[in-house]
Amino acid sequence: MRNWKLWLGFIISIIFLGVALYGLDLVHFWEALREANYWWLIPGIVVYFATVWVRTWRWQSMLNHIAFVPLRSLFPIVVIGYMGNNVYPARAGEVLRSYVLRRNCGIAMSASLATVVLERLFDGLVMLLFVAITLPFAPLPNTFRTLVIGFSAMFIVALIGFIAVAAYPQRMSRLYTLTVDRFAPPFLRPRIHGLFDRFIIGLQSLRSPREMLVILMTSTLIWLGETLKYWFVMHAFPFEVSFLVLMLMTAVVNLVTTIPSTPGYIGTFDAPGIAILTQFGVVHAIAAGYTLVLHVALWLPVTLLGAWYMLRQSLTWRDMERAAALQSQTSPSANDEAITTQKVLP
Repeated sequence: MRNWKLWLGFIISIIFLGVALYGLDLVHFWEALREANYWWLIPGIVVYFATVWVRTWRWQSMLNHIAFVPLRSLFPIVVIGYMGNNVYPARAGEVLRSYVLRRNCGIAMSASLATVVLERLFDGLVMLLFVAITLPFAPLPNTFRTLVIGFSAMFIVALIGFIAVAAYPQRMSRLYTLTVDRFAPPFLRPRIHGLFDRFIIGLQSLRSPREMLVILMTSTLIWLGETLKYWFVMHAFPFEVSFLVLMLMTAVVNLVTTIPSTPGYIGTFDAPGIAILTQFGVVHAIAAGYTLVLHVALWLPVTLLGAWYMLRQSLTWRDMERAAALQSQTSPSANDEAITTQKVLP
C-alpha cells in the first residue's frame, strides 16, 4: 500500500511538472534566476516564521480542551511537523507532530490528531474565502475551477460533519457504536471505540461559536502572512501583480497541494502558481523562476529548523514509522492515551 501511494504521488508530480514546464524558455528562465535580488527573501522568511508562531498559538488554543502546553514547548513540535510534511509523502508530518506531542507531553495522539484535522479544515475554508474575495478582481483560470468547486463541497461537508459530531457527541457515539459493533471484529471494538472517544475530545473547539470564530480569524491572519511572503519574494523579480492576485495564487496553490504528490509538493505547487501568474501577464520564464524560488524559500528554512529540533530532541527518522505504528495499534488502555481530562503541563 505504501509503495502504491508513493508511485501515485510520483506520477501526479510528474504530470503537474510537465504542465508547469511545457513551453518554458530555459534561457530566459535561467536569466531570471541569475538576476533575481535574493535579499528580498530575508523579510519573506521572517514573516513566514511569524506565521508559524501564530500557527503554534492557534494549536495551543485548540489543545487547551485536552491540556495546557506552553508555546515554547509547542513551537518546536509544530516546526518538526512541517518539516515532516516536506520530506515524507501524504502529509505524514501531521502524524509525526502528534507523536512528538504524545512523547513530550503525554497527550493522546487520536485527540491531538483531531485538532490537526481541524487546522487543515479551517485552512481550506480560508483558501476558499480568499478565492471568493479575489474572484471579482482576479478571475480564476478555467483549469482550476472544477478543482476549487470540488474542494468547496468537500470542506463544507466536512465542517458540517465535524460540527455535528462535536455538538451531539452522545448521539453520534450511539450511531458510531451501532456501526462498529455490527461490522468490526470483536477484538477491535474496544480499541476503535476508544479512538473515537478521544477524537471527539479534540473537536471540542467546534462546540463554541466564539472559539470557531477565533480559529477562523487566526487562520485568516496566518494565510495573509504567507501571502505577504509571496509579495516580498515577488520584489526579487522584474514583475508586479496586485496583492489580490497573490492571495488567489496562495489559495489555489495550497488547495492543489492537498492532492497526493511527492514530498515537498513538487509539481502540485509549481503548476498552479505559474498558471495564475501567466494569466495576469507575467512572462512564463519569470513566473517559473519566481515560483521555483518561492517554493524553495517556503520549503528549505522550516525543513532545516525542523531537522535541528529533531536532533535536539533525539528523534530519528525511524520515529515516523513508530508514529504510524503507534497510531494504528493504540488501544484504550495504552499508556500513550492516558490523558483524557484537563491537566496543566510544566
